[in-house]
Amino acid sequence: MKKGSMKGKPGNFARPAKPQRTQQSAPTAFSFGDPESVLASNITDYLGIFVDPHGDYYTPPISQAGLAKMLRANGHHGTIPYFKRNMLCRWLKDSPTVTRHDIGKAAFDFEVFGNAYFKVVQNRFNQPWWLEHLPAMNMRRMKERDRYCMLVPGKDPVPFAAGEVVHIKEYDPCQSIYGTPQYLGGMQSVLLNEDATLFRRKYYLNGAHMGYVFYTADADFDKEEEDALKEAVKGSKGVGNFRSMFLNVPGGKPDSVKIIPIGDVATKDEFERIKNISRNDILAMWRINGALAGILPETNGGFGDLDKITRNNYENEVVPRQQDFLQLNQVLPKQRHIGFSVPDFKEAVG
Repeated sequence: MKKGSMKGKPGNFARPAKPQRTQQSAPTAFSFGDPESVLASNITDYLGIFVDPHGDYYTPPISQAGLAKMLRANGHHGTIPYFKRNMLCRWLKDSPTVTRHDIGKAAFDFEVFGNAYFKVVQNRFNQPWWLEHLPAMNMRRMKERDRYCMLVPGKDPVPFAAGEVVHIKEYDPCQSIYGTPQYLGGMQSVLLNEDATLFRRKYYLNGAHMGYVFYTADADFDKEEEDALKEAVKGSKGVGNFRSMFLNVPGGKPDSVKIIPIGDVATKDEFERIKNISRNDILAMWRINGALAGILPETNGGFGDLDKITRNNYENEVVPRQQDFLQLNQVLPKQRHIGFSVPDFKEAVG
């Protein structure tokens, strides 16, 4: 690996130039821990960035693997980063310096982790000439200011030479080594949305809750009849087994058999309200309109003019993200600069 100098103006990127469950005693009951607030959370509460005891690199303030797993917790949270990546790549000009595919992967990393990394490949004259994407989840800043390494499972970290990695990052007021994603304040809403879905699934699977009490009085059943009744009730539970049951109690009274409901999934768990509120929080933390997130409008008026929404998203979200990636030009020769085209709707206005 060859060393090369990289000159440019300072920018917002580091560049090498200079419910645990507890079961109680009988009667059986379960207690669950309360969600932690941000002030008490180990996820976001840290004093600084420290050098890993097993290596010469700094540990990120947020678990990178945890942020990646969070994408699977909710449909909206998991797909919006792809949408934002597509919006950035949509107006990217073709360039011999970096492929559209590598810019797309780096854009996705930037949205999810708050960091994007590129390897600088030099030409025979020791000039920065090509850029290759490096996976943000495995990249680490080493103790030296201009050095980085990449973690490899089961092996020693792979170090890069000084000046070989360009690091674009979000601003974090607590430290300057790594960037952090902007959506951290909405993580509780993502998890609440997931919990509501899992809770509803358990209802449908029959067995995670008590649906009703089957009460009999003045009904003289023998052992064989009781066993048959138990089997009939048991057979009515489970996916696809919803059915009616006929019960004949000779000589019984009007109150001989009662069904006492315990939980009503349709009205008691407020599933739809929780899903909608947490969904709105997720859209707000990503700063994206529901029309762009694939959500059906709940009113006849809909979300409004989609063209205006798209233009607003371009001006307020896409352009600032383009400016983040245009910082790469500070380490590239002028003839190797990357750029973005202007949308048709902007040219029409101009």
